[in-house]
Amino acid sequence: MVNKLKADWLSNIRGDLLAGIVVALALIPEAIAFSIIAGVDPKVGLYASFCIAVVIAFVGGRPGMISAATGAMALLMVTLVKEHGLEYLLAATLLTGLLQIGAGYLKLGGLMRFVSRSVVTGFVNALAILIFMAQLPELTNVTWHVYAMTATGLGIIYLFPLIPVVGRILPSPLICIVALTAFAMIYNIDIRTVGDMGQLPDTLPIFLWPDVPLNLETLMIILPYSVGLTVVGLLESMMTATIVDDLTDTTSDRNRECKGQGIANIGSGLLGGMAGCAMIGQSIINIKSGGRTRLSTLSAGVFLLVMVLVLDQWLVQIPMAALVAVMIMVSIGTFSWGSIKNLKEHPLSTNIVMVVTVIVVVATHNLAFGVLAGVLLAALFFANKVGHYMLVTSEFDDKTDTRTYNVVGQVFFSSSEKFTESFDFKEAVDNVVIDLTRAHFWDITAVGALDKAVIKFRREGAEVEIIGLNEASATIVDRFGVHDKPDAVDQLMGH
Repeated sequence: MVNKLKADWLSNIRGDLLAGIVVALALIPEAIAFSIIAGVDPKVGLYASFCIAVVIAFVGGRPGMISAATGAMALLMVTLVKEHGLEYLLAATLLTGLLQIGAGYLKLGGLMRFVSRSVVTGFVNALAILIFMAQLPELTNVTWHVYAMTATGLGIIYLFPLIPVVGRILPSPLICIVALTAFAMIYNIDIRTVGDMGQLPDTLPIFLWPDVPLNLETLMIILPYSVGLTVVGLLESMMTATIVDDLTDTTSDRNRECKGQGIANIGSGLLGGMAGCAMIGQSIINIKSGGRTRLSTLSAGVFLLVMVLVLDQWLVQIPMAALVAVMIMVSIGTFSWGSIKNLKEHPLSTNIVMVVTVIVVVATHNLAFGVLAGVLLAALFFANKVGHYMLVTSEFDDKTDTRTYNVVGQVFFSSSEKFTESFDFKEAVDNVVIDLTRAHFWDITAVGALDKAVIKFRREGAEVEIIGLNEASATIVDRFGVHDKPDAVDQLMGH
């Protein structure tokens, strides 16, 4: 137990604290921007980011992953805030938390095993593109100073680590932010800053119960939004956990993460914040800056609040160009460049799944739609591929006038038609044996195909015997099959 606590909190103190500072600096403008997207005061996003990061550090299932207010969640809140106001958003946030806790107890985190690697790659690439696109407003219709500052920031980020000793101790994104802020202040450069994004809060968050009627009407208003927030939040969190797992070569507890996200969102709603989830961009910043344990997530939340309340006069001076440089670094580091080279090597179906995931996410700006499209396509391609791995051969015994059909492979909705077409129902034989020793029946479509085959042979006057059914296949055939039941033909034809 003690060793576990040390590993989770004290094994990388310097790296975690420095990474927490970098993440906190990058969280501030994003939290403000996401608040503006949702149509609420910047305080709502900042309080949410502080609360979610701190709570998830203790109850989450993925050490080193950053959770806060996110753009994907903010987009789902726009209509609710516009039509019903902030109080209903807070109520929806609380309900979202409860639904996510329920998902954790139902072990829905395990559903990630149905998400193929091509979908994850498409998700990562789409998110990298969205992160880059989100920086474009800061790079359009601006003076040359912005481009110069951004280019300088990227130079610092990529070149500073090459400096012996110091380059490995201090995270280059932090050096980028501090250096460009100092330069802009010293030379009084007229450039867009964090202070131009919105007013920072000047008080600690307080307990705030949503001022909404506790009745069925309120539930019907917030439920659709809460369900959407739950699905998007868990999808983004589970996908981010997968990516951080790969980056750190460690594992995470998905179901605990579902519960942790729920608890964090309840805490956010009670402190006047909006719902949030894991942030892939900030998580990668954390990992790239040296953050590894729960301490990095906790320090990001704590530093965020301290900076907003104590260092607000300095924070408002940070040039947006410095943060744009950091986020461009994140988008470049997030994109799976190897996937472009793999387009020539991977199967066409894998490439289609990856590309469609990217296109849908970028087109809709909704990660859930892209992931669902990718998963659906991957499932269809898989079913089609497995459906082809079924073979029916036959042999005839003159002495007993028996035709034996040997079925090999998987029989289910995709291969059931091929299964039925493999039999010669017009052949004049007295006996037919269907050997299923090397076959497996998966669903009622497969059972229905077997029923049709048996009944058609019987119509032609043949005696049919089924042999070799394994236990699982026999169970589903016995339960749903009608070929061995009275009036089988009438049942099959729907009479």
